[in-house]
Amino acid sequence: MSAKRSGDTAPQRRDPVATRKKLLTAARLEFARHGFAGARVDEIAERAGVNKQLVYHYFGDKDALYLAVLEWVYEDIREQERRLNLEGLPPDKAIRRLIEASFDHLAANPDFIVLLNDENRGGARHVRGSTRLEAMHSPLVKSVSHILHEGVRSGLFRNGIDPVQLYISIAGLSYFFFSNTPTLSAIFGKDLSSRTARRARRRHVVDLVLQSLRP
Repeated sequence: MSAKRSGDTAPQRRDPVATRKKLLTAARLEFARHGFAGARVDEIAERAGVNKQLVYHYFGDKDALYLAVLEWVYEDIREQERRLNLEGLPPDKAIRRLIEASFDHLAANPDFIVLLNDENRGGARHVRGSTRLEAMHSPLVKSVSHILHEGVRSGLFRNGIDPVQLYISIAGLSYFFFSNTPTLSAIFGKDLSSRTARRARRRHVVDLVLQSLRP
């Protein structure tokens, strides 16, 4: 048997986890830039540096890849909220931290807003087909419900607040600001994308929500 020549190289083994992550990262950027309709699988594969067939191998089709990206962006914010350890805080501080974290996440991830706007234009067709998203959000609702209960028990919050409605309000107060920054800036004649404007909005949302919870 002849010895292996020094110039020979062993074939590289594919790393499925790394390949899948590269495809998701490339797809997140492509979908955020062009929406579901305008995004091209060829561009995603090229950006990820892999063969186009691997998109279909790992995800099945463009729709499944888009849903995987949506699940990823939702998981990002859910994971951030889990790290806050909200139930280990006094109720008012827990709600404050949740509001601030929600605001900061939108500020740091503008593609989240773009992707959600695109999915809403499509009637949430992909999100409705997810088997993960409802289960992903259930612990959050349970946590907010517990915080509200503790707030009522300690006399900090009034009774009768729906945890889902509260979370929608927290998300909406920040989401609208970021999704409409260009038009709001033009209408009110000020740069609402500035650091000063964002800090002021963050404080306002915190104050508004906490005041609404008080007895």
